[in-house]
Amino acid sequence: MSLHQQPELKKAILGLPQQEKDKLLVRLISKDRMLMKQLHFQLLEDESDLEERIETVHRQLVRLVNQITEHIPNENQRGHADELMKALKFGSGLVNEHVAITKDKMSELQLRLFLVSQSFTHFDRLFEPHLYGRNDRLLKYQAGRIKHILGKYEKLHEDLQFEFREELNETLAFAHRSGIKPYIEELGLPKEV
Repeated sequence: MSLHQQPELKKAILGLPQQEKDKLLVRLISKDRMLMKQLHFQLLEDESDLEERIETVHRQLVRLVNQITEHIPNENQRGHADELMKALKFGSGLVNEHVAITKDKMSELQLRLFLVSQSFTHFDRLFEPHLYGRNDRLLKYQAGRIKHILGKYEKLHEDLQFEFREELNETLAFAHRSGIKPYIEELGLPKEV
């Protein structure tokens, strides 16, 4: 039940002495791990900490890519495509957490584009059309990721877009040459930006 649905409770809480409200606030914050991370970032960190956070997530993604290239063969089979998609979703989760904490749009685009382009580089055969459609879920997933990246890209200032244009165009070119093409076309995504 929301606090807005109980106006009497809200009024009573706001009427508490400041010391009591502070105690309640600290108790509530300690129960929400993500809120604690967000507040730590907002209140105690600066620009150098943001760079460190970006580098940490980037290292985690590099480690993830290295692990999956060792364990998932670059052969277009259903099990391999599903394993890759599971790993990509895990990597996307790392980026999601980073963004939830920092709200940094540049690093979000950088990290998401890195993950997609690395999957294309190391697993190009998994993105080829499959006679029985065994990798359709992966192809559709990556088309969605590209659409998401393009949405973030378009919201950036033109000067900032320049930093990502080449890598994004390479990603789009690969997608249009691969089995992702029908999904990209269905979403109405461009061949280049």
